[in-house]
Amino acid sequence: MRITDIQRCEVRPGRLVEWTLDPAAVEAATGLPDDSRPPAYIQESHIRTARTVREDGLFVPTWLGAAFDIPGRVDLDVLGEALRGWMLRHETLRSGFRWSGDDMRRFTLDARDVALHRETVGDFTDAEALVRHLEDRFDVTADALRWPNFLFAAVVRDDGASVYMAFDHSNVDAYSVYRIPAEIHELYTAGLEGASAERGPVGSYVDFCRTERASADEMDATDEIVGRWREFIGRCDGRLPNFPLDLGLDPEGELPRQKLMHEMLVDADDAAGFEACCRPFGGSLVGILAATSMIVHEIGGQPVYRTVVPFHTRRKSQWMDSVGWYVGGAPVEIDTARTSDFQSLLRVVSDQLRANRSLSRMPLARVLRLLGADFRPTSPDLYSIVSYVDARAVPGSERWTELKAYGLIRVSYGDQVCAWVNRLHEGLQFAGRYPDTDIAYKNMQLYVEQLREVIVSVARS
Repeated sequence: MRITDIQRCEVRPGRLVEWTLDPAAVEAATGLPDDSRPPAYIQESHIRTARTVREDGLFVPTWLGAAFDIPGRVDLDVLGEALRGWMLRHETLRSGFRWSGDDMRRFTLDARDVALHRETVGDFTDAEALVRHLEDRFDVTADALRWPNFLFAAVVRDDGASVYMAFDHSNVDAYSVYRIPAEIHELYTAGLEGASAERGPVGSYVDFCRTERASADEMDATDEIVGRWREFIGRCDGRLPNFPLDLGLDPEGELPRQKLMHEMLVDADDAAGFEACCRPFGGSLVGILAATSMIVHEIGGQPVYRTVVPFHTRRKSQWMDSVGWYVGGAPVEIDTARTSDFQSLLRVVSDQLRANRSLSRMPLARVLRLLGADFRPTSPDLYSIVSYVDARAVPGSERWTELKAYGLIRVSYGDQVCAWVNRLHEGLQFAGRYPDTDIAYKNMQLYVEQLREVIVSVARS
């Protein structure tokens, strides 16, 4: 599934239909008692950041989504039941938060009260107008500071339909999004046949939030993990690291708009060759980080590349099929200037990941709170990332190209670089959002071109 934005996911004209949570279900939620299960630290940090940025006068959409086709004439009643059935499997989608003073309190709608309301919006003959409408609807509906914060839509044509689903980031991560097309197809196909899709129970992200938070709250400021983060942040001049290239930012300026950069880096053969070279050191993630550290050293002169590497926290099988935001971060420092060749750099990166990956199990928001520093966020991204995911094992991934399946990100505002490298059946895809400045564009183009060159060189060596 390629990562892109709503403008670049092959939106085609047709009749637009939307599903939202039924007004009666929304009304029922207003009277619900508090759910004792707390938000995950990453959820709380995300929602508080959204509130802070909004109070500063800026509306910053941060939704994620999925787009995919359903071939053939579509039965909207069956599709609606498939969407509802999928939603019922994932408790976090019917769970939200309200404020009590400065505290976030969870509430969760009972599965029996979940109903979707379908509305036909109308016919769109112009793809650009349809894209603008979808983005505007997703911005308003899949918003961190409202509930419910998701929207399902379908653009229906005689030969099939394109489904679009958007969620506030607090409820989903990339892996959650990757699994959507196959699961909806399975439920829809079963519904057409008058059968029920035989799927086992799935773990609740809401339960995971309680377990993870209870573990994190056992840690205090004297914990070794807190000390290691304190030292790392100290070496980053007291801040979490940004991408170490000139992005043309004005330190006193407003939060800049962002742009999207996305393209295929290499084909399947070169991706396989690169993986083979990196496998003895831990795989392609190690290689991508090694290549990045080498490139930013050459472009920007930074002798040490410091970054926070995202890792999933689905360590138990019960969470593997669950929709939620199962992501933590580990601090990594790569001393590029002291390595003589790429293989030596692979070894350095491998050692760093092995030494620090366990730190990703502790929510960074909890660590920052214990550090006592003023990390009042002014940007939706606390730090820059370079992420790598091998998505080929995701169920249904072999059909993603056929079904025009995309993972959607909202590119709006931010002063950080967030880059994703995805291993697909077709090869390696790059997607990144970066501040919309001429300098950032030039340096990001240089980074991507050199990343491709390094991967090809290593793959064919």
